[in-house]
Amino acid sequence: MKTIPYIIVALCWLIATTALAQPEAANTSFLYTNVTIHIGNGEVIENGMLGIRNGKIDLVQVTAATTKKYDQTIDGKGKHVYPGLIAPNTKLGLEEVAAVRSTRDFLEVGRFNPNVRSIIAYNTDSKIVPTVRSNGILMTQIVPQGGRISGLSSVTYTEGDNWEEATLAADGGIHLRWPTRVRYAGWWAQKGATYSNNKNYDKALREIKVYFDAAQAYAQKETVETKNLKFEAMKELFAKSKKLYVHADDAKTIMDAIKLLAPYNVQIVLQGGADSWKIADFLVENKVEVILHNVHSLPRRDDEDIDQPFRTPAILHAKGVKFCLSMEGSWQVRNLPFQAGQSVAYGLSKEAALSAITLHTAQILGIADRVGSLEVDKEATFIVSEGDVLDMRTSIITEAYMMGRAVDLGNKQKELYKKYNKKYDLD
Repeated sequence: MKTIPYIIVALCWLIATTALAQPEAANTSFLYTNVTIHIGNGEVIENGMLGIRNGKIDLVQVTAATTKKYDQTIDGKGKHVYPGLIAPNTKLGLEEVAAVRSTRDFLEVGRFNPNVRSIIAYNTDSKIVPTVRSNGILMTQIVPQGGRISGLSSVTYTEGDNWEEATLAADGGIHLRWPTRVRYAGWWAQKGATYSNNKNYDKALREIKVYFDAAQAYAQKETVETKNLKFEAMKELFAKSKKLYVHADDAKTIMDAIKLLAPYNVQIVLQGGADSWKIADFLVENKVEVILHNVHSLPRRDDEDIDQPFRTPAILHAKGVKFCLSMEGSWQVRNLPFQAGQSVAYGLSKEAALSAITLHTAQILGIADRVGSLEVDKEATFIVSEGDVLDMRTSIITEAYMMGRAVDLGNKQKELYKKYNKKYDLD
């Protein structure tokens, strides 16, 4: 009989943790007035008003009298409101200290792991995540690494007490790392000359084809005697309920990937795409979306213009390629909005650059029905800045909201700044 109280306690704990996994949206209402609203789809409302009710956007218009009643009205004169920024292709929450193996949880053993789920390794206690969030990035795509097929990526909020609570969209796509035709010497700050062709390139392509043939054949069976967990994960690719993220940079290898995968009728998103500007028409023709990596880089070849990576976003935009911007890694991700801002200096319009880290990202990741732009009935997930969020000189994030709830913008770095300012009387 003594076990009954323990059973009751256990049941209460289970109910409490289940409730935490499904956070309720804020049930209050508030109205921002006299703010510049950047919708995320290219539109800007000067002197606008943004209404929030029950965690969703209730009103977006020019500041004027309204019949709708709100619990609180906030005069945001001089401030800018943006959709929460979204960072695709990151290791955020999967890596804490790169030099410490025990804090790196993004790599699985084996070459073909389509069933590996990055979401269950997401560390909500990471000290890096708050530093990224304080720069306006409220959502991120966490991507597994390694092997030929790395596994499943998910989209998370950059706040939550556990991975279930932080999840926005789980297991949205499988990541295929395409083999390279050519290997380059040197490091990121000093590219070396091409030094060798990949002698195993054709063999690697055959390996991919054999695997996809087997997975497709498995998916077409109505019943199977023994479940294959790896092929079970691949089923949704062929049903187009998941996307295939193909990591490739070289123009020729990108074209090889699209042509080889065409018979399988899967939905392809190109990740990386350093040479995507060279084959923009081909990408449009094949309806391939692009997640463009690290545009603040040196060119890959000696005979390319030094500013080619900076100009690539404007070229893709002009050609009609659906693309968004990303910055690989973990702590580096905080600089994503400034990479978008740099693209403005090289031909991309300011609102198009914003779309490349908000609405277009949401569309590519399949979450645009909920986030990515400030439109009525979407989640009230947004940020408030004193100035232009794409300019590091004026981007001062003062407030952030997820589903209508205020988000803490503090982080360890800010705490240390205040601590030592006070200690040494530097104010």
